[in-house]
Amino acid sequence: MNQQIPDCKNFTGYKPCFPGHNCLEEGCKECKPFGTKILIVNLDAMGDVLMTTAQLPSLKKKYPDSTIYWITLKIAAGLLENNPYIDRVLKYDFESLSILNSIEFDLVMNVDKSQRSGALTMQVNAKERLGFGINGNGQIIPLNEGANYNYRLGMDDHLKFRVNQRFGQDYLAETFNLNYNRDDYVFHFTKEEEIFIKDYKNSVGVNDSDMIIGFNTGCSLLFPNKKMTVEQHVALIEKFLSYNRYKIMLLGGPEDTERNRTIAEQFPGKVILTPTEDGVRRGACYESIPQVIITGDSFGMHLAIALKKYVIAWFGLSCWTEIDLYERGVKLFPENLFCAPCWKKSCPYNLECIQMIDLEKIVNETVNYFDRLKSDPAKN
Repeated sequence: MNQQIPDCKNFTGYKPCFPGHNCLEEGCKECKPFGTKILIVNLDAMGDVLMTTAQLPSLKKKYPDSTIYWITLKIAAGLLENNPYIDRVLKYDFESLSILNSIEFDLVMNVDKSQRSGALTMQVNAKERLGFGINGNGQIIPLNEGANYNYRLGMDDHLKFRVNQRFGQDYLAETFNLNYNRDDYVFHFTKEEEIFIKDYKNSVGVNDSDMIIGFNTGCSLLFPNKKMTVEQHVALIEKFLSYNRYKIMLLGGPEDTERNRTIAEQFPGKVILTPTEDGVRRGACYESIPQVIITGDSFGMHLAIALKKYVIAWFGLSCWTEIDLYERGVKLFPENLFCAPCWKKSCPYNLECIQMIDLEKIVNETVNYFDRLKSDPAKN
């Protein structure tokens, strides 16, 4: 028996789209055509996933009638929940790959310069491929002219470290043949999460009039030298507490649990030690509470940008020119250090870039921000 299957996002073929309504016999009750079917492949770091969400507004403007799928790693999938631009988030596993290989896409867009993502991009059934794939030798290759500059950045240290002044969102838009409008990251809390944030603030004695500074103290284990020392964090917190007007929150993920506890032990009862093992969505809830986030170039920094916080970020081994704070913060970096940036996992120079972090400037920038906020709240 042949059935006319509706061209509708609501229709799964498993159960009625609406209770008591038979779409096959009665027709669509609320038809939402698939339009252009687009797959975004982004299996890299969680911060990169958040930064890629800035492409969604331009993507939807270019393809207003479209269905957007996004495949990412399980650890990052939560960051894409409740995103109004995305129709379906898939976690990178055998089940998702089987499903994707059965769908006919109009366009697949791969953010990552990796064999894993490149292979997936080449295997998916798609009319057009943008970004990066792999060739018959397993080598990563650009798939379109717009991806060439992005590709060269990975191959040319001089271009990446000394010449490039473009934000990552800028050259990623070029990679995907999109207009670059300097759109912001896209991240939205659910109603349940908004209630959780309010309840948590009450539980730790925080109210809307408090001046709160959040310290994102760590970074991923892949590049451990992105983080400030415990001693530097302690010195900063001591200075802020001496003003007797700021509240301090320690933020981070599972890898930061012991580090944050060590810092908090220096200030018994004086800092808020947030849970570090509640997952990325709860972590975002905690990070939404401070007005200022002090951080290295890490996932916590990208989350702070997505949450529209005032960000004071320091850089050493990574490329500060690629990060857009959207006029909501300042970047501290070693301007005259010959070896920075370097993207090395180990340092032969005793982490001079970290030792050079200007703690006094961090304090001054934070105090000045709160002074501006007090004098003109609407301006910030």
